[in-house]
Amino acid sequence: MSKPLESPPVVARRFFKDLRAFLAEKDAIKADAIAARQLHALRQYRTPREKKLRLSDVKAMFLQMKDHA
Repeated sequence: MSKPLESPPVVARRFFKDLRAFLAEKDAIKADAIAARQLHALRQYRTPREKKLRLSDVKAMFLQMKDHA
């Protein structure tokens, strides 16, 4: 049985917390770990018809949103 999904406000707060942490992190390995955590979280909300989400997609998304953090 799968774990119930969290409410959207909780997910959004966690996403932006990770976004800020990713942008502030100087160590590439630690930044990748932050992006990987979000990748795992975002995959739970992906429908089967959507394109597969990759770590590079999450990192690109974080970089595109740096002005909104």
